[in-house]
Amino acid sequence: MSQSVRVIFTRNWLPGSLLIRAATWSRWSHCALIVGDEVIESVMGYGVRRRALADLIASSSAHNCADLPVQDAAGVIEAAETQIGARYDWTGALGIALRLVRQDRDAWFCSELLAWAAYASGSPWFRRDRIGRVTPEHLWMLAPISAPNKGP
Repeated sequence: MSQSVRVIFTRNWLPGSLLIRAATWSRWSHCALIVGDEVIESVMGYGVRRRALADLIASSSAHNCADLPVQDAAGVIEAAETQIGARYDWTGALGIALRLVRQDRDAWFCSELLAWAAYASGSPWFRRDRIGRVTPEHLWMLAPISAPNKGP
């Protein structure tokens, strides 16, 4: 794998962020795929969308970026783009907290979307049957140790 995609990891002090971090033992409650000066993300209340990277950073109390290895970076981005407009996966996100594996094929939470896009493009980070359990922390653990930096 000689290519990579850039992923931003964020958190804030809102109750949802605190709950996600507590339930997943993570320093991060959200992640998004960076595409130029925008991100592709799945967010409660909005579903899968494009958003300005600067807006995501401004709404976060902390962020960090990492390059995750893939075989086809353009393929990961294309796969994620096909899901723009899809619903947010409330039941899947709740399933993580309740330790249930459930994945709605028409809805995504943030880390599930990124893990699926990598899988769909031929660069699986996780087994297909576990994508519905992937948290931002799992993706963060994929980042090379030497790679963390704060910049987009």
